[in-house]
This record gives sequence, C-alpha cells and structure tokens, in this order.
Amino acid sequence: MKFVVSSTDLLGHLQAVSRVISSKNTLPILDNFLFRLDGNELEITASDLESTLITKMTLENASDSGSIAVPARILTDTLKEFPEQPLTFEIDNDKLSLVINSENGKFTVVGQNAADFPQMPSIKQEKATIEVPAEVLYSGINKTLFATADDELRPVMNGVYLELATDNLTFVASDAHKLVRYKRTDAKADTDSSFILPKKPASLLKNVLPKEENPVTIEFDDKNAFFSMTEYKLVCRLVEGNYPSYNSVIPTDNPNKLSIDRVEFYNTLKRVSVYSNQASNLVKLALTGNQITVSAQDIDFSISAYERLNCQYEGEDMEIGFKSTFLIEILSNLSSTDVIVELSDPTRAGIMLPAVSENEAEDVLMLLMPMMINA
Repeated sequence: MKFVVSSTDLLGHLQAVSRVISSKNTLPILDNFLFRLDGNELEITASDLESTLITKMTLENASDSGSIAVPARILTDTLKEFPEQPLTFEIDNDKLSLVINSENGKFTVVGQNAADFPQMPSIKQEKATIEVPAEVLYSGINKTLFATADDELRPVMNGVYLELATDNLTFVASDAHKLVRYKRTDAKADTDSSFILPKKPASLLKNVLPKEENPVTIEFDDKNAFFSMTEYKLVCRLVEGNYPSYNSVIPTDNPNKLSIDRVEFYNTLKRVSVYSNQASNLVKLALTGNQITVSAQDIDFSISAYERLNCQYEGEDMEIGFKSTFLIEILSNLSSTDVIVELSDPTRAGIMLPAVSENEAEDVLMLLMPMMINA
C-alpha cells in the first residue's frame, strides 16, 4: 500500500496519539502505532491496553488498503526533523517494511504484523449514551484534574467522577485534602448515571478537546467508555468502584466570608510560602476587620515572613492554617478576578468560590481541608 501525506499534518496527529504510549509497556507491540489504510482514509491507533486513542486522516493520494504496526519513536523523531513537505509512504505488507520517500532522501523502517496489535474492547448493548459540548467536557476536566489523587489503596480517588443528571452535568475530583466540584447546567443526560474517568485518559482528552468544535458523543457501560470526536476516538477502561459521597464533606453553614483579589492573594502566598516549613508547607491566615495577614515560619532555619492584604471580611476574627501548595493550586485554577473564601471555624474545611462566574451555566466550588496551627 502507498500514500502521500503532509509531514507536519501527520506529525500533529502522531504526537496527539503518542501520549497514550507508556514508557514501560508490557507488550513490545504497544511501542508501535497501528496504521490502517482503507481507501483514502488513514487510521492511526496507539494504546497502552488501558487506554486507546485513534485518529483519522483523509488523504488525497492513496492506493491499496492494509495495515502495519510502525515503531512510534523512530517515526515521530524522524518527522520532527522535516520541514513542511509531502512524504510518500510505501508499505510492503509481506516483508513488513515501511519506506518513507522525501524530496531529498529515503528512510527505511521495519514494522510489525498488525495482527499482533491488541483488539479494541467492545461496549455492551446495555450502554448509556450522552452528547456533551466539547467546551463543557474540556472545562470540566480542566477544572478538576489537578485535584485527583495518587492513592493505590483507594483507586476510585484517582480519577474524575462524572455525574450525569437530567438537569446538569457534574465533574468531581478529590484527594481527601482538596475537593473540586464543577457543575454545568447547559449539559444534561436523559437518565441519571455516573462513571469514574481515570487520570490518564482525562489528560488525553484535555489535550485533544481544545481543537474540537462539535459535540462529543460519550458511550459507556460498567467497564469501558468511548469518546467519539471529529478526528479522534478515545476508548478507556473505567475505574471500578463507588465514588465517596462528596456532598457530605462540603460544609453548608459558613458564617465567615472573605472576598479578596485572587491574583494579589496568589502572589502573596507564593512569596510567603518560601518561608514555610518544607515538610508541612503550612501558611497561617489571620483574619481581622478588613485585613488578612498571611504568615509562615520555619523554626528549624529561623526564617519567617508575613504580608498584610486588604480584603472584605464579614465574620469573627479567626486564624486558620492551610497547606500553601494546595491553596496556591486552587487559586491558580479559579479564573475570576476576586475570590470568595467561606469559613466556619479553624478545624473545618474552607470553601473557595469565584466572586463572579464567567458563565451563568457553570458552578465552581473548591474545598480545602485546614491544617493544625501550633500555638
């Protein structure tokens, strides 16, 4: 089989799907791309068994049909060095050889038998299907992915929980220290259902969704999920198990409310946290009147720092401690100019909300557990 393709166009597709390939594959065949040519359509597949990403390209000049497994690293490393130009691929299925002809040269690669490439999982008849705008799916993953855990003992915490309801779509992620709940009312399902999307396929989607303009079709059963887009299709194994009841950990009675400029607060935390204990990363927030004092110290090295900021605060004077790295991460993932922090007391979780939401259909809530302050 033979086809002609643009070097940069092919590289773009290969780089997108190559993110699936694991550096420690158990099967050597998984270090390859699967090329399948059917008429003038080239389908490229990459997999790590848990996740499979497929992309399609329409070619203007192609002949014959067939398939071959091609070494991923050699191919992407070669294409990176080409300026934009047409490349002719000639594939001999009997000898499993791939010849790439460029304007000035010829590159020969040995492939592998396509039959050795793992089969894609199938989805059951009793599946759930939903169409979600690409922007909604991207925003949901983008806002929550950072809060997922790396917990071998509780694998359900290692993914993004998607809760589909008849009036909204909710994305949740938590590592037991921080929790993010992102709700959209402009996307809904016919029936209530849910699944846990693992971290790796979530980050693969985060990479390909910004270019997607059409709605994404999601089909899932109790084991696998299929995400169908215009040029890509992602198939992944879901995390099995029940997600914890996240609503029960969100405190509802928070009489103390703080409103502050997000960027000022973020920059202050970045400076002051340099002086925190390296083991705990503890920063202390002292709220009094319309002022907040952010402080940190490391007694072992006799260093300390504090900064005062103006804010709007309604509530009792209070001191509360947080892990600075988590607080900075939350503030960097909120996009409003001002942020509202709701607190009840120093031992209960603090809630961070955007003061003004950019989109009326979205509801963002971020929660952070406090740390003990040694008096």
